[in-house]
Amino acid sequence: MEVIETAVRDFSNWIWGIPLLILVMGGGLFFMIYSKFTPFLYFRHAINVLRGKYDEDDKEGQISHYEALSTAIASTVGMGNISGVAVAITAGGPGAIFWMWVSAFFGIATKYFTCTLAVMYRGKDSDGEVRGGPMYVITEGLGQKWKPLAVFFCIFALAGALPIFQANQLTAALNTILGPAVGYNTESSFMFLGANISYASMITGLVLMVLVSTVIFGGIKKISKVASKLVPAMVVIYFVLVIYILLQNFAAIPGIFGSIIEEAFTGNAILGGGLGAIIIQGARRAAFSNEAGIGTAPMVHGDTKTDEPVREGLVAMLGPAIDTLIVCTLTALVILSTGVYEPYLGKSVEGIPVTLEAFNQAIPGGAGGYLLGLCIMIFAVSTLLSYSYYGVKCMSFLLGAKRGKIYNYIYIGTIILGAVASLDFVFTLIDSSFALMAIPTILSAILLAPKVTAASKDYFARLKNGEMG
Repeated sequence: MEVIETAVRDFSNWIWGIPLLILVMGGGLFFMIYSKFTPFLYFRHAINVLRGKYDEDDKEGQISHYEALSTAIASTVGMGNISGVAVAITAGGPGAIFWMWVSAFFGIATKYFTCTLAVMYRGKDSDGEVRGGPMYVITEGLGQKWKPLAVFFCIFALAGALPIFQANQLTAALNTILGPAVGYNTESSFMFLGANISYASMITGLVLMVLVSTVIFGGIKKISKVASKLVPAMVVIYFVLVIYILLQNFAAIPGIFGSIIEEAFTGNAILGGGLGAIIIQGARRAAFSNEAGIGTAPMVHGDTKTDEPVREGLVAMLGPAIDTLIVCTLTALVILSTGVYEPYLGKSVEGIPVTLEAFNQAIPGGAGGYLLGLCIMIFAVSTLLSYSYYGVKCMSFLLGAKRGKIYNYIYIGTIILGAVASLDFVFTLIDSSFALMAIPTILSAILLAPKVTAASKDYFARLKNGEMG
């Protein structure tokens, strides 16, 4: 097992170096310049679409614009925003946050292109249901000769969609926060196949498995309805908590932004890495947070009830803005304003304890930990619900719609695996899968970018002429 963990870690560190930096950041920069920043001019229109002003219930598809974005955000606004931000700061210093922002701006353009294509080139599964996603963009947009690339995407998406990271971090949080409060010995364990398994972690995994099972077998319609209710609640609760903390440290905020920008270009001597290492940390954690270019979001946005591809691309681009520019920034400000990250700089640490320490320091009486625990619970469960659909969709593409549902059984089983596995292995496995998923997603989007540009010119011309109703 140790050999496998080392191999996965080494591969993840290599591919998330120069190769993915060029692909993800370079791809986003290409989309931004190629579009001439046009999508950025239509945020207000995107919000109107999200509000339901242009909903078309009679069109092909399964869910509304709002349900699509809620489901996509439910899978991105999760542990990456709480744990991942802490990992980025401890590994890359405050400067890593700046590069998360840069990656998010590029991600807005990437989401616009990839999700517009997801509707433009939809296909049908073996049951005749209309479906979207990178695998259909590749086969329908580039042709059947490119199908091996679509298969490549689906194979690694089966691993990337696994719930092991969310289950792992939620378990760690609950053990840390609730274990001492209820007097439960979280260190109590048993041996299984040579591994030391915590009883508390196993119980948490079993409870999560039951909760998630009650929703995911209902398919995308049930998942999207639950997500559309969870997402607004979790963002509002987290926002209120963070604003309360920041008001206590209001005077320090200008200095925090100054240190983020300064260290983004000067690096941090404590970390022993240069500018490139900091950029990589920011891009890597941003990709884990908002998934722009990875290919998961197009799978759900491609199922929207609409025949206007550009319209869904505009809705999708709101995702990185909400996820990284708002939620991740809020988490970063809490961690940096309390200063709890400083002893951990340059060390390999789990993200949850750092964020938890910040909340406990800012909110007295131990209440910070319990409130953060509530947020973590909602964030993690919402992500667990959404990711299952991505795996089902990929397995359906590979084996047929009826066999695709088998993935749900694999999915709920690996929730327990995630609850008891080591964080390092979990992180690197998902990171590696995301990296490999990005290759076909961004490559196909670049090749089909002229189609998006042509559709955009037509759509915005009709919008300007008042032809949208």
